[in-house]
Amino acid sequence: MVVISDTSPITALLLADQAELLRGLFTRVVIPPAVQRELLCAHTQLPPWIEVISPRHIPASITEGGLDAGETEAIALALELHPDTLLIDERLGRRLAMKHGLPVTGLLGLLVLAKQHGLVEKVVPVIQELQTKGNCWFGHALLQDVCKAVHEEWV
Repeated sequence: MVVISDTSPITALLLADQAELLRGLFTRVVIPPAVQRELLCAHTQLPPWIEVISPRHIPASITEGGLDAGETEAIALALELHPDTLLIDERLGRRLAMKHGLPVTGLLGLLVLAKQHGLVEKVVPVIQELQTKGNCWFGHALLQDVCKAVHEEWV
């Protein structure tokens, strides 16, 4: 399975020491150069298993979407490579990606997958770690829904 990621999910996973979840779920983790540049602003180095691939073309429908460079390149690359999912959390980027028919997963969806594949025993502690170390914020109702989906309870 292949995932293309935007910056914020990988940053949060790296800060919370949870980046290995990506390797457990996907055979390839791909980012575009703009995401690599954004990540290297906050991290001295990236895991060697992250591949960097440049999109060949960025359609006007993407460049005119009002997204940052990382989101723009990630969506364009996903249109070219047809990954199993595009890992992106920002609402505007998710909407644009879905409008283009791309399969989209956010950070919380990734945790649900990780639990379903037995990579984490419980998602609540991982969410708390992402909030504490990964500088993540999630709405209370969303957290309740995600936890309910995996038979856990948000505190």
